[in-house]
Amino acid sequence: MRTGEKTFALPNMPHRSRYTLCRALPNSRADVPPEHDFAYYCDEWLASCRKRLKESTCVKYSTMIELHIKPWLGAYPPLLLNGKVVAAFSEALLYTDSLAPKTVKDILVTLRSILKYTAIYFPNEFPSIDIAYPRDTRKEMRVLSRSEQTVFVQYLLHDIDPCKFGVLLALLTGIRIGELCALRWQQISLSENTIRIAATMQRLKDMDASAPGKTKILIGPPKSDTSARTIPLTSQAARLCARMHPGQDTAFVLTNRESYMEPRTLQYRLSRYVQDCGLQGVLFHTLRHTFATRCVEVGFEIKTLSEILGHSTTTITLDRYVHSSIELKRRNMEKLAAVGL
Repeated sequence: MRTGEKTFALPNMPHRSRYTLCRALPNSRADVPPEHDFAYYCDEWLASCRKRLKESTCVKYSTMIELHIKPWLGAYPPLLLNGKVVAAFSEALLYTDSLAPKTVKDILVTLRSILKYTAIYFPNEFPSIDIAYPRDTRKEMRVLSRSEQTVFVQYLLHDIDPCKFGVLLALLTGIRIGELCALRWQQISLSENTIRIAATMQRLKDMDASAPGKTKILIGPPKSDTSARTIPLTSQAARLCARMHPGQDTAFVLTNRESYMEPRTLQYRLSRYVQDCGLQGVLFHTLRHTFATRCVEVGFEIKTLSEILGHSTTTITLDRYVHSSIELKRRNMEKLAAVGL
């Protein structure tokens, strides 16, 4: 070990191997321990978030802090944190915990905010820490082919019930699973042929220590301001809505009753549907990807599609949700014949 370096063994967790992080200590501060370890400032930052952010966002932050940041960095004195420590932490998440690059990036973004908050307590002392985010090697999303889509739609229409109808409605509109679970009939206008997305449903960790269960169902505002939107219905979707309406506007669309169906139950139902159809690798978000892809194939204007999907920018629509099918690629390649290629 070089002069001025000290080794910190992070707390052993039952599900982790021991991981050691090294750091060159500044001589001027090596003998001055801080009053609190970094875990204290993580908790203080999270408490400040609860006053201004949605509960679902706070639960997401709490999960990252408790599962990843505290176990690795919580025992550190704040002034001993630096770029080398954070880089080793990032590698530990990637290679020891085997997390996806996108997940690691989300954790590091949260860590960056906590570090910025912590620096307030150490004016002119807290080190400036640059964080390098791992590159997200995004996999191509699963999209139903035209033939798969036909098989799936025919399956849903056969002996259709409220749940099958809801899944088909998601394929016809691109709505998210939480939005569908929270959707009530009063948000579907049969006179204007529209759906108004005004809520989403999530199962979240219950942050109330006195609560009887570990998780709870929360129905709240949509993911973002742009997620609250009105979606025009196609004539096919409008006819289906008129056919399936239970005559009770306050009923949930997925059950036709006042009781709801939660997202994980719906995902289980979907897995059974796709298995019956012989389809592989289909999750609920596949329906959203498929809807977006079909819209591009028929020539949707991207701004319009972005608003229907509830995205804040068209970049998100193009980069994450639009996947050209091989048929579309072939048709575009054939256009080269017009210029002699």
